[in-house]
Amino acid sequence: MSRLSIGEDLADRLFAAESAIDRALIETATLAAALPAARAGAWLSASVGQRAFEGTAATISALAQARSHIVQTHGVLAAVARKLGLNALAVGPLDKPGDGPPIGGGGGDSSGIEPNMVNKLLPTTPNSC
Repeated sequence: MSRLSIGEDLADRLFAAESAIDRALIETATLAAALPAARAGAWLSASVGQRAFEGTAATISALAQARSHIVQTHGVLAAVARKLGLNALAVGPLDKPGDGPPIGGGGGDSSGIEPNMVNKLLPTTPNSC
């Protein structure tokens, strides 16, 4: 197995992990939004279900922290890929805050950069192991 194929596999798994955390955040936030409506719709006291509100809020906080950690992991793996001279192993949107110059030709934090400028700096063929 080549370094490039290993990197591609890791990029796929990283994207899957990032997506799973985002989906969990969406579902948990949807639950958190439904709880007050459910309580009011059932004509229950504000104290009813308070621990469920707190548990849901704590879950959102934990998922936000998990998202922060996976974003850090993404940055570390991207740095490793660059050090190994691998082509960009990106899945999903390329431009992220802090990218300067932008990777995909748009977004990023800098201005006056030609689209696809970074791609001119990447090797056109993968390095062999």
